[in-house]
Amino acid sequence: MGFFDRLSRLLRANLNAFVSNAEDPIKILDQSVADMQEDLVKLRQAVAKAIASQKRLENQALQAKEQTRNWLSKAELALKKNEEDLAREAISRKKTFQETFEFLTSQLQSQEGQVEKLKKSLQLLERKISEARTKKDMLKARAQAAKAQQQIQSAVGDISSKSAMAAFERMEDKVEALEASGLAAIELAGEDLESKFAVLEGDDDIEKELDSLRSKLKSGVEVIALPSSSAQSLNEVKAVKIEEVDAELEEMKKLIDNS
Repeated sequence: MGFFDRLSRLLRANLNAFVSNAEDPIKILDQSVADMQEDLVKLRQAVAKAIASQKRLENQALQAKEQTRNWLSKAELALKKNEEDLAREAISRKKTFQETFEFLTSQLQSQEGQVEKLKKSLQLLERKISEARTKKDMLKARAQAAKAQQQIQSAVGDISSKSAMAAFERMEDKVEALEASGLAAIELAGEDLESKFAVLEGDDDIEKELDSLRSKLKSGVEVIALPSSSAQSLNEVKAVKIEEVDAELEEMKKLIDNS
């Protein structure tokens, strides 16, 4: 393969690819229907001219036929008048018009066939144009839907590939983290309150016990019986002085205050 053949093929391939990519289906459909409409107009004009030519041939054939009859009548009249030369001339003219009539009749038959073909072609083209218009609207709708789908897919692809979507997702995670932190703080605050109330309730128990001890001391109890050591009998008790109890209570108060 020669260099110029390869170059020519390459140029044609690139040109075809460029034209194919540049084709807009909607515009091409409209233009195709417009071209067919122009062809229809031209075909109608051709049919009109063919019909007009057929009419002229018909008129010419009728005139030739009429002249044939006319010169035949003149030849008969000349013979009646014993004018053979005139009769001979009239027959010659009649023969000429007869041949013309036969030729025009043959041409007329051929023209009628052409007109019928043109009429059928016209009807076929009209039907195709009607079908093309119907299909054009449908194809245009499909092409527009396909373009819209491509635009949607392109938009979705652009969004997913941009940092805006990533930033949106980060903010969503951050909001969720803040919500979780708030819930945790609320939960911890609730536990802290419960612990404080538990301490208060514990203090109340201690105060009640102290009040009970104070009441017993004020009632005049001077000695508190405590269990003896293992060497002593279970029925025996050991006397404890009041001063020792007061000292122990003071130590307990100090421990409670320091806690």
